[in-house]
Amino acid sequence: MPQNRFDLETVISERDFTALGDALQNLSPSALADLIGETPIRDQAPVFRSLPREFAADVLEYLPVRSQIELLNSLEQKEAAAILDEMAPDDRTRLFDALPDDERERFLALLRPDERGVAVRFLGFPEDSVGRLATSDYVRLRPDWTIERALAHIRRYGNDSETLNVLYIIDESGKLIDVLRIRKLLLASPETKIADLMDNSFIALQAADDQETAIEAMRRSDLTALPVADEDGVLIGIVTVDDILDVAAAETTEDIHKLGGSEAFDEPYLQIALTRMVRKRAGWLVILFLGEMLTATAMGFYEAEIEKAVVLALFVPLIISSGGNSGSQAATLVVRAMALGEVFLRDWWRVMRREIFSGLILGAILGAIGFSRIALWSAFSNIYGEHWFLIALTVGVALIGIVLWGTLSGSMLPFILRRLGLDPAASSAPFVATLVDVTGLIIYFTTAIFFLRGTLL
Repeated sequence: MPQNRFDLETVISERDFTALGDALQNLSPSALADLIGETPIRDQAPVFRSLPREFAADVLEYLPVRSQIELLNSLEQKEAAAILDEMAPDDRTRLFDALPDDERERFLALLRPDERGVAVRFLGFPEDSVGRLATSDYVRLRPDWTIERALAHIRRYGNDSETLNVLYIIDESGKLIDVLRIRKLLLASPETKIADLMDNSFIALQAADDQETAIEAMRRSDLTALPVADEDGVLIGIVTVDDILDVAAAETTEDIHKLGGSEAFDEPYLQIALTRMVRKRAGWLVILFLGEMLTATAMGFYEAEIEKAVVLALFVPLIISSGGNSGSQAATLVVRAMALGEVFLRDWWRVMRREIFSGLILGAILGAIGFSRIALWSAFSNIYGEHWFLIALTVGVALIGIVLWGTLSGSMLPFILRRLGLDPAASSAPFVATLVDVTGLIIYFTTAIFFLRGTLL
């Protein structure tokens, strides 16, 4: 690859675009996109002019959306229109979806009338719906055709199809009635009718469905593409596995950002503007900061107890971090299980029951370590005074209660958010930690009052 990069820069600098076009066609579209993406935008336009239109469109689809927009704006209108006409409908929809309204209208006007109709149709579906992922490049067959006629149809129209290993059977009105693998056609005799191979068992997506449903549907099937139908059952397109993988990656990235206590980024980290990144991160930080102020309020409420037994303040960081960590851990596990379809709303009691036992066991482990630590230090020093045993007991029991409360809070909060129609990933680790910090102090000092009353308190 370094040699390819050097050759590209050299040929561009020498302005030998005929040689450039011949050399670059030996690369795959994805490899060429990586190569072009590393060149300045002013040099990208000449590279695309040297490529055949169809190949240039394939390469463009592998570039980030921001690079696609910059490149198209750097080309002449006629050149940009030719590439846009050759782009796959689903990739073109993704590009148009990222454009401001005025720019989108300008690019739409460049398309051929037939391609403009396709683009407008897919853009008409709701944002983040399955319809926005669909492409019209697929092979349709009729049930009354023979295998011989179907194969002739595939040879004629299959070159422009996104996939050929899956074929779609429609009736006279365009409604989807079955899905067949091409293997069935290849193994059948030429005189066999398509209807004789059908079993009317298939998975279809609804155009208005959320894109996340496509992820689960693709996971349940073993196909590389799924049909998309409108509310009347009419086949409008297909969604391929590469688009599903992109959606899955975007959804996972969004969940990770939210779990980290930030709004989801809609651009790569190194490409998002600094002001937008700060704005997306500042909101949650302010909320968490205001929440942590309650920790100071809780500390102030127990000021008298702290004055009498300053030693209690030594364990405050230990106490609140243990509760926050256990809560964050539980929230992350439950949110991920929900995302994978392993846990549903109806499973809340099963999850709670498991987390009660998990919290007790984990709390007992940490409590025993905390107790042992105080006991060990007290064996060689007088740092905790004559009532070290009661202090150790306070810390040990408080840790059990706080870790238990943390695991319950972290595991149940995603269920509450899901029940309210919100994204469970909003139960971010920092949010859960802040919640448990405040309540953990209450548990800790209440436990201290119970065990140390009459001695230190």
